[in-house]
Amino acid sequence: MKTDRLLYGVAYYDEYLPVDRIETDMELIKKAGMNVIRIAESTWSTWEPQDGVFYFTHLHRMLSCSKKHGIQVIVGTPTYAVPTWLARKYPDIITETHEGPGRYGHRQNMDIAHPMYLKHAERIIRRLMEEVQSYDHVIGFQLDNETKSYDTCSAYAQKKFVDYVRTLFHDDLSLLNQAWGLDYWSNRINAWEDFPDVRGTINASLGAEYQKFQRKLVSDFLAWQSAIVQEYARPDQFITQNFDYDWRGYSFGMQPEVDQWDAAKALTVAGCDIYHPSAQDLTGKEIAFGGAIARSLKKDNYLVLETEAQGNHGWLSYPGQLRLQAFSHLANGAGCVEYWHWHSIHNAIESYWKGVLSHNLKENATYRETSRIGADFAAYGTHLVNLKKHCPVAILLDNVSLDALRWFPIPDGPAYNDVFRWVFDALYEMNVECDILSAENDIDLFSQYKLLITPALYSVSDRLTSALKDYVQTGGVLLSTFKTAVADRMLKIYHDDLPHGLTDVFGMTYDQFTDAVRVGLKADEKFQKELSAIAMTGSVNMDILSDQHDCVHNWMELLLPDTAETLAQYDHPHWGDCAALTGNRFGQGYAAYLGCYTDGDVLKKLLDFLCEKAGIAREEAVYPLIVKRGTNDLQKEIIYYFNYSEEPQETVYHGPDARVLLSGHESPETSGGASHDGKSPSAVKAGDRLSLSCWDFLILEEL
Repeated sequence: MKTDRLLYGVAYYDEYLPVDRIETDMELIKKAGMNVIRIAESTWSTWEPQDGVFYFTHLHRMLSCSKKHGIQVIVGTPTYAVPTWLARKYPDIITETHEGPGRYGHRQNMDIAHPMYLKHAERIIRRLMEEVQSYDHVIGFQLDNETKSYDTCSAYAQKKFVDYVRTLFHDDLSLLNQAWGLDYWSNRINAWEDFPDVRGTINASLGAEYQKFQRKLVSDFLAWQSAIVQEYARPDQFITQNFDYDWRGYSFGMQPEVDQWDAAKALTVAGCDIYHPSAQDLTGKEIAFGGAIARSLKKDNYLVLETEAQGNHGWLSYPGQLRLQAFSHLANGAGCVEYWHWHSIHNAIESYWKGVLSHNLKENATYRETSRIGADFAAYGTHLVNLKKHCPVAILLDNVSLDALRWFPIPDGPAYNDVFRWVFDALYEMNVECDILSAENDIDLFSQYKLLITPALYSVSDRLTSALKDYVQTGGVLLSTFKTAVADRMLKIYHDDLPHGLTDVFGMTYDQFTDAVRVGLKADEKFQKELSAIAMTGSVNMDILSDQHDCVHNWMELLLPDTAETLAQYDHPHWGDCAALTGNRFGQGYAAYLGCYTDGDVLKKLLDFLCEKAGIAREEAVYPLIVKRGTNDLQKEIIYYFNYSEEPQETVYHGPDARVLLSGHESPETSGGASHDGKSPSAVKAGDRLSLSCWDFLILEEL
């Protein structure tokens, strides 16, 4: 979605405030340079306090006052938290899950397959849309909020699942039993009316298919909401959703409960919520991976609909970090940054998830820094909006493979998102920018990339393996990690040589694996020399891969090379003859297979080797100095430099003549240019040294 300016703002809740201060708030929001608020998604019980009784006073107050102050609005449909009267009237709207019956109180605990939930949800959506459609400053709509299936295992959901399965297998139980291996432990289903409750299954194929079905419920639910909203929306109004990510106390990896690529089909622009550690723990990694996934959903810029202002306990940003974070979102392709939320809440569970304003509702240090960001966005937004990214590397992600590693976990080892982040974080620290692709849905895009990586791509179709083979044969470079190409799309393990369909591409196979206990790696002599030659070019500040003791963890596949070269063997008294890492020329391309989970530094050495094979230019800088690039609307390259550390960082600029567009500090300097006052940018030429102080950033624009 192309916009004429950057969107910058907050989630705003007049109905939560303990006092009437909407005029004051809108004045402060405007004064901070914010130009958009998101409203309405959280308060169904305010809009409809009793069945069929509607009360939109707060809604119109927010819409009227924001219009008066020239602030645009994103309206959210309020369907992710049901009112008490609805739960009383239909108790089974609070869904049953794998953990048993639910209780009222939490949000997102309803059954999205329940017909009466859908009936009442449609009514409130339509009434809300009728109320807002006359306001011309409403620019778009957010469907629901961080939508998932909430693990519904209700009778309604399970009936829909059986109908789904009957269609999937053309009403043929023999096909179902064969595909899922249900003869095991007498689980065979011989009549549709005998279909068991999914919560008791020990069969990964059945269980994972139900998880896939739950993701389909989400896609269908959002498509259903989108169709309703489109009946009222103007052509210039967008439809979005605030997708979130796997949660480890902060955003961590791909969302396991939503097929976001499928769900995003109902949207005009992708949105996301990104939360991350800050202060001494700020790395920018969550901003980068979350942005890369969001950017991939519509192959376009995206909206950050929620990110932290003061945030959760321990997330209070050091002075300057909030600004660093805001521009980090833009550098990854975001066209909007919105904080959750404007004011800290005075009641309930999120009282200490603090907003821009603290509980006293006064201007503070966070507000003053957001105001500086607002001024920056207004002054430089035309140079930074609609940034287009051109990444040479893509990581393939897959929800079914994530399910597989939940059903068949590596004992005490990494989960699927750990493997994804292991790969992504290594590339991030090397300043190799990457896109994220849906492994099964983005096959037609493979040829756009010089290097493809499949972290633990356990489940593959023959169509996918054929596409990967064609990719390498025609000149691409492929890296697959352990646990790749093991099973089909229903998690039935293939009965041919592993990795299925790719043994000729990788020039190796394996049929044994074990725990890694006190295991290291020994690099092949030729491989060491190649790494040494790469290091000599100055493209990487790492030693060659010599003996790496105890660097293999949890999992090791004992690789059996055929046409492949052994790049590294295990350093172990009994497994020392087995390959751990292989490389194979196949057609015009090259394929490497890493059969073990290693230290990050080992992975970075391998990735550097593969970047060299793929002809991918490397930045001189490495983490904590992060470099991001893109092309702006003026068809000029924008280069961001971020220092995610306490220590000053320096690097040498290599590129065409450029100017300093903006810096994180008042008077940044480069050795080749004059100081910059924010109005007369300094010139930067190839060979100039760029200096960044702690938690600093610098934005260049080519001349």
